[in-house]
Amino acid sequence: MKSICVYCGSSDLVHADYKTAAHTMGRMLAQRGIRLIYGGGKTGLMGEVANGALSAGGDVIGVIIPSMNTTALAHSGLTQMDVAPDMHGRKARMHELADGYIALPGGFGTWDELFETIAWAQTGAHEKPVGMLNVKNYYVPLLAAMDHAVMEGFIFSEHRKAVFCESDPVKLMDAMEKYVHPHAAVKRWLKED
Repeated sequence: MKSICVYCGSSDLVHADYKTAAHTMGRMLAQRGIRLIYGGGKTGLMGEVANGALSAGGDVIGVIIPSMNTTALAHSGLTQMDVAPDMHGRKARMHELADGYIALPGGFGTWDELFETIAWAQTGAHEKPVGMLNVKNYYVPLLAAMDHAVMEGFIFSEHRKAVFCESDPVKLMDAMEKYVHPHAAVKRWLKED
C-alpha cells in the first residue's frame, strides 16, 4: 500500500488519548513510506494525524470542500490540498487516491465515510482493505452492532471479517497488508453464483 485514507473526527473537545493516537498513526504511516490522504483539516484528530505524518517527513494530501477551506479549519502545511466541490466529490477523491482506509474515532462524518467504504467493498466497487483504530475501546459498541447484524443475517461473516480492528496502529497496518478480498462473498451477496 502506497497511500492510506484516514477518516477521523475534527473536534478539539476530545480526550488527549485520541489525539495522541492520531498523531502516532500519522507518524507510523510516514515511517512506512505511506502517503496520508485525509479531509484536510487542522483541528482535532484530523490535524493530529496530519501533523504526525508531516513530523516524520511524510507526504500528506488533504481533500476539503470550499466551506471548510478557511484559515480556521484548513491545514496550511500539507504537501497538497485538493478542493472538491461538495462532500460527495470529497469522498470520491479520497477514495480514488487511497490504497486502503482507516477510521480513527470520530462522529457522523467519520461513520458515513467508513460505512460507505465498507459498503463499496461489499458490492465489489473496490478491493482495498478497511480498518478501524480502536482507541480507548471507542469502536467496541460498533463492533457489537456489526456482529449482531451478522447473527441476524444482514451481513455475511466474510464481509464482517474483512473489516480489521486493532488498538495498535502497527498491528492494524500489519493486518491490513495481509488483506484478501472476499470475492466469493461479493458474488454470493450479488447473487452471481
